[in-house]
Amino acid sequence: MDSFDKLFKKEHVGQNVLAVLFIVYLIMGYKTPEPVAGMIDTTIGKIVVALVAMILFAYANPILGVLGLFVAFDLIRRSSLSTGTYALAKYMPTEAKKYTELTQYNQFPYTLEEEMVKKMAPTKYVASDSTQVHFSPILDDTHDAAPINYTGVI
Repeated sequence: MDSFDKLFKKEHVGQNVLAVLFIVYLIMGYKTPEPVAGMIDTTIGKIVVALVAMILFAYANPILGVLGLFVAFDLIRRSSLSTGTYALAKYMPTEAKKYTELTQYNQFPYTLEEEMVKKMAPTKYVASDSTQVHFSPILDDTHDAAPINYTGVI
């Protein structure tokens, strides 16, 4: 009972007011303003909020520290809801999910066409030095087009 009496001394009025504000924030469910949510919903903002909650837990009344941890968690959660990163993380598919869905759609059976192409495909030709080629390429009608190595006026 002695520690409970210490809680309501004049020197702890600020902590009591802060505890009441924390309880009101948790119960009423106020929406985080957009500019504040934008600052909190960053990595640095989350770290700062967590550090403030830990410092409050270390230097204030333990009850206020626990309330501070709950408020910090709820503030980060409400900020992500307000900025929309929660919805992006929950509902947007990741690349891994998209890849698994696409590979599922790209599973085709072995067709008759593939079998015939495999049977009819020529073997690989490896040219050796002793092999003589017995053809000469013939250029089709160019319809008065300039040759490839032409350097004159076009």
